[in-house]
Amino acid sequence: MSSNNVPELPNERAQHLLRILVKRYIKEGQPVGSRTLARDSGLDLSPATIRNVMSDLEELGFVTAPHTSAGRIPTIKGYRFFVDTLVKLRPPQSDELELVQRVLAQSDPQALVQSASNLLASMTKLAGVVTLPRRSHAALRQIEFLPLSDRRVLAILVLNDRDVQNRILDVHRDFSAEELQRAGNYLTEQFGGRELPTVRDSLLNELAETRASMNDLMVDAIEMAQQAFPDVDDEGSFVMTGETNLMGLEGLADMDKLKRLFEAFSEQRDILHLLDQSLHAPGVQIFIGQESGYQLLDECSVVAAPYLTDDDTMGVLGVIGPTRMAYERVIPIVDVTARQLASALKTRN
Repeated sequence: MSSNNVPELPNERAQHLLRILVKRYIKEGQPVGSRTLARDSGLDLSPATIRNVMSDLEELGFVTAPHTSAGRIPTIKGYRFFVDTLVKLRPPQSDELELVQRVLAQSDPQALVQSASNLLASMTKLAGVVTLPRRSHAALRQIEFLPLSDRRVLAILVLNDRDVQNRILDVHRDFSAEELQRAGNYLTEQFGGRELPTVRDSLLNELAETRASMNDLMVDAIEMAQQAFPDVDDEGSFVMTGETNLMGLEGLADMDKLKRLFEAFSEQRDILHLLDQSLHAPGVQIFIGQESGYQLLDECSVVAAPYLTDDDTMGVLGVIGPTRMAYERVIPIVDVTARQLASALKTRN
């Protein structure tokens, strides 16, 4: 906590010098000295005056001196202030924007997520990550059951008129084709047109409240349907591209640390939980270093944005890289890609 006689935020001159320092450090990765700041700032200030300003910024926690040299680097607090207040965003150039639009417009619907991840990785030279579209918005149109051998049943779900999913169910007895047809007709009549979370909740409620009054086939139909509709919250997954771009970058050169990070990527759980924090947040969200809450990401920043159609959030995409990343370029790329992916998905619905 700062004392009463120390301002919580740097003054305008200090903000200008902090911005120059962060930009220089992001570009070169070396501690920035007072003479460099005096030359780059455009201000008529002596190195001694700049050293005093740097001392004030260090006391406030915005910069730190990593070695005995006079040079300083930004802290997480310094990066956060830079991103929130000082950064001047640099939107993608027209040819880059055209590339994003063209690639996503030409991608097969099943390849859209992979294409978006590839674009993020190639444009930022970092790791691009895109969560798969959530199906919570999907509505059931029809359900059919077909008999298989060994007390198994094939469930065929038609969602949103065009999306067909097949699931193999294990059942407690053999069913005839006629019984399965009646079960499918019953479920389609009762639940057709409803969104998947509503269908699942209704199945649970109906089985609990009216089981005693149902005939055996109705009970069996609902129990089969419960298998056919897994919890939509458990469907989360993501596609990541460009992990090797992180090798050798500032703060990520330690191979043991990088190995643990890649293991976290493969397990997906923690990364998904972090991305979920951006699912219903407006615009681009930025997690810098320890702000993520995950120790393995202490040396990383995550820039993420939701992609949505008709105000229905479908997923999140973003970039993972070192805290020393070009935020002024990465933030607009993430924003543009999220908007273009949403547009591409909308035209395919």
